[in-house]
Amino acid sequence: MLEYKARLYGRTVHRIDRWYPSSKQCSVCGARAESMPLDVRSWTCPCGAVHDRDVNTAKNILAAGRAERLNASHTRGRDGTSRPGGGQLRPPQPGGMPLEAGSHRGAA
Repeated sequence: MLEYKARLYGRTVHRIDRWYPSSKQCSVCGARAESMPLDVRSWTCPCGAVHDRDVNTAKNILAAGRAERLNASHTRGRDGTSRPGGGQLRPPQPGGMPLEAGSHRGAA
């Protein structure tokens, strides 16, 4: 259903690994905490960044999805066939203006 709705509105869906440690990884520096109980809702990374667990997770999932999109575009031709090269890309570092969620301008 999600993929159908994405196509309907001109969006794409990218899957990330189910076990990706999105809540334990700092979205600023990329450091990972060894363990983090579920009752921990905010935490401070050794780099000094203070994270709300859910917001940090959302940032990491967005970056991983974007990296998957970039990786897919580097390993597939325009016709969708596989081609050599590409390799795994590191998720882009956050920064700049945040993206606004919503529909495209002029969408009905």
